[in-house]
Order: sequence, then structure tokens, then C-alpha cells
Amino acid sequence: MQAIHVQNSLTRQKELFKPIEEGYVGLYVCGPTVYSDVHLGNCRTFVSFDVIYRYLRFAGYKVRYIRNITDVGHLEGDADSDAEDKISKKARLEKLEPMEVVQHYTLGFHDMMQLFNTLPPSIEPRATGHIIEQIEMIDQILANGYAYEANGSVYFDTPKYIAEGKPYGTLSGRVVEDLLQESRTNLKNQDEKRSPSDFALWIKADERHLMRWPSKWSIGFPGWHLECSAMSRKYLGAEFDIHGGGNDLKFPHHENEIAQNVGACSHGGARYWLHTNMLLMNGRKMSKSDGNTITPLQLLTGESEHVSKGFSPMVIRFFILQAHYSSTLDLTDDGLIAAEKGYHRLMEAQRNLLALSTTATSGALDVEIEDGISKLYEHMNDDFNTPRTLAALFDLSSKINGLAGGQIGLDKIGAAVLDRLKTEFVSFTQEVLGLLPTESAGGNSAVLEGLMSLILDIRKQARNDKNWNTADKIRDTLAELDVEVKDAKDGSTWTIK
Repeated sequence: MQAIHVQNSLTRQKELFKPIEEGYVGLYVCGPTVYSDVHLGNCRTFVSFDVIYRYLRFAGYKVRYIRNITDVGHLEGDADSDAEDKISKKARLEKLEPMEVVQHYTLGFHDMMQLFNTLPPSIEPRATGHIIEQIEMIDQILANGYAYEANGSVYFDTPKYIAEGKPYGTLSGRVVEDLLQESRTNLKNQDEKRSPSDFALWIKADERHLMRWPSKWSIGFPGWHLECSAMSRKYLGAEFDIHGGGNDLKFPHHENEIAQNVGACSHGGARYWLHTNMLLMNGRKMSKSDGNTITPLQLLTGESEHVSKGFSPMVIRFFILQAHYSSTLDLTDDGLIAAEKGYHRLMEAQRNLLALSTTATSGALDVEIEDGISKLYEHMNDDFNTPRTLAALFDLSSKINGLAGGQIGLDKIGAAVLDRLKTEFVSFTQEVLGLLPTESAGGNSAVLEGLMSLILDIRKQARNDKNWNTADKIRDTLAELDVEVKDAKDGSTWTIK
């Protein structure tokens, strides 16, 4: 097993990752609330955790990856108020059944995740499928004295929890005194709550709510925070390894998850908490109100004033991985164009590498290549550092292209080292980072590779026959299609400009 270090949001320290059970990892990531199309910030989070999931598996762990679907209980404004459930409101306005809304946007979310080549989770539980578990958890919290019922709703008793020395505010860094003294004027339903810092575990449904379930307290629905606590505990246990999500979920969502878990069974859930950072655009927070926003579909098609053209899913994925998951990422047209060039350079190096062969038993480059491969592991072991991993791949690419172009003799690398380089380079590019070869020709890279191989063979035969007109016509026609052909003594290679 690799010695992996992670930046734990709970302790604010980089720590050696030690799973509860050797060889196994329990990973829970907060999934989307499916009342609208998935946005780019979500895509960044799920691509980032896809790489974490991929690398843990690559490093030899058996991973149970849980990513939920929130299909009830997420109120507008993310607060306990008389606001309406987001999905219920969408269904009411569009005169649909709530599950029609859920199904439509869940399928759209899956389609987008497939475009970006994210692996499906081991289990994708829905909140509405776990109402029984949530009611049972509320019963446990009530029995332990950390909740109370008021007018058919149930609230978590935050002051009592804090008074007994339980950890509230640790993850988010919020000051407990500020939470307890928060003004009541900005919060609704305060006549039911004992403290403004209390949050709902069960909410009594009014006539607007289309989704409701019977309980001993009222006909109602579960609180948003409770869902993840109940589902993570069901599938990963009261204590598990990693909980992930966007930085915006630290408070109140994740902080309240920890409180619920401790209140129910004295365990805080995850040992390690990992959070992705914000996605900016043109140096500012994305905002629909001022037009500084773009959807994933607009980014793919180019139908937005913010981009000069559309970009392929793999280019967007490459762009996301150029920043560490815990750092802010600024989406700009120039940045995407640069990412497109970088992605194609990486794919070109991979093609060149797979075409190389040598009979040398050893070479002067062997130590440098082995050191470069070691850096791939070193950077991924350092809190899944994808930008440094990409940099290490490009360092190896320069040597690969030198070997392919004849600037470096093939006798400079041993056959065993070359074979390992092929295995590790492709593994880190495709298996770990999830970057597949170019999706041109309808997304079928195998067809594209086959066609280009045939075209270059025809051109090679024309050159051998000294039929320069045909050879030049093939090269010039490909150039018009933004396909650049490079001739070397060992043959010709191609790349998309």
C-alpha cells in the first residue's frame, strides 16, 4: 500500500492516511440536490473526488464509494425556515410529480458525469429511500437527550450538546459563542426553537409540501443534514474513513452531520474530512444575477459570451486537474485554450510512447525515467496533488518526444524501463487522472486512431514511391483539418493542433 497523506479539514493538518480496516476505505461524498441541472462547481467537486477514488483503488485499496442523491428536505436558503423544499417547489411550479423532477435531473447528472469520465460510485443512495433509517436516528438522538420535539417538528439541541463539551464548530472554525448569540431576527420559526443555533431533524409539512411521510411527531419530512448522517452510517458504519464535499458545505451541513452522528451514537462519522474549493470565473465568484456564469453545456458547445468556442469534456477535465482540489480555480477562456493545448500535448506523448520499441538492455536515460515515474506516485501520495502529477507527466513527455523524434537515441533507454514507462504513463494518465484519448470522430478514439494510421500508411507508401504530390496533398488536407503531421526518421506522427 502507498503511504498517502491527506489534508484533514477537521484537524487542519496534513496527516498520514490510516484506514480503520487495513486495505479497505469507506468514502462518502455529498451528491447533488436534483432540482436543476448540475453546475460547474459540482462538476469540479465530483471530478476531484473521482480522481481520489481512482487513486485509492490504484494504490491497492478496496474502496466503498458512497455518493448520495438529495431528493427531499433541502430547503431554499439551506436554513430551517418556512421556505419550501427545492424539489417540491419545482414540481409544484411545473405541475409535475416530485419524482418526475428527481428522475429528470438525476439522469442529466449521470449523463454529465459520464461525459467527464467519472466512475460511478459503489452505491448511490437516495434520501427518500432511507426515511426509516432517518426516523430511527432521530429516535436515538432524542433518547440521548440532544433533541426536542416542538409542534410536530424535531430540533437538535445545540446549546446542550455544546455545554457537554461536544465538538461543535471544530470543522468549520465557527466560534461557538457567536453561534449561540446569533440574532433571532434573521431566522424564521424561532418560536419553535429554543435557540437560533438549533437545526431541524424532522420538519412538519404544511400544505405546500408534496413529499411527506408519517412519523410519531407529525406528517413531515427529514432535515437536509440528517440524510447524509443516516446514509453514511448505514453503508459505512458509525465511524468510517473519508467524508468529502464542497467547501461551502462545511457549515452548516457537515458541522451538523458531525453533531448528529455524535448525538446518536457518540461517533463523529468520518476520521478524515476533505473539501474542494471554489470555482471562480474571470477572477470572480460565479453569479447568475450579474451574468458571470456558464453552464457545463454552454462550456461544451461554446454558446456563451464567456468563451470563444466549445471545449471537449476531456479538455475541461484536464483544466480542472491543473489546480489542486483544495485550491480555488479560475475559469477563463485563455486558461481553457491553454488547457486544450496541454491536453493534446499529453495525448501526443502517449501515442508516441506506445509506438516506441528498443532492444537495449539498459541506457543512460533509465535512472531519469525511473525517477520521473517515482515522482508520479510521490505527488499523488501528497494529498492527491494532480497539478504536480501533470507536471511530472510533462517532464516524462519531453523525453518521450525526444526518443520519438530521434533527438534522443533509442539505445539510451532499456527495454524493461521502456515497458514500465508505457505501463505507468498510461496508467496515471487514463486510470488515475481519467484522461482518455481525444474524442474526435464521434467520441470513438479507436476509430480515429485506426483512420489516422491508415492515412499515414498511405502517405508513407506515396513517399516511398516518390509520389510527392499525393504525399503533400494528404499532409495539406490534414493541416486544413487542424491535424499536424510530423515526419521523423522512424516514421510519421500526428497531433490535433
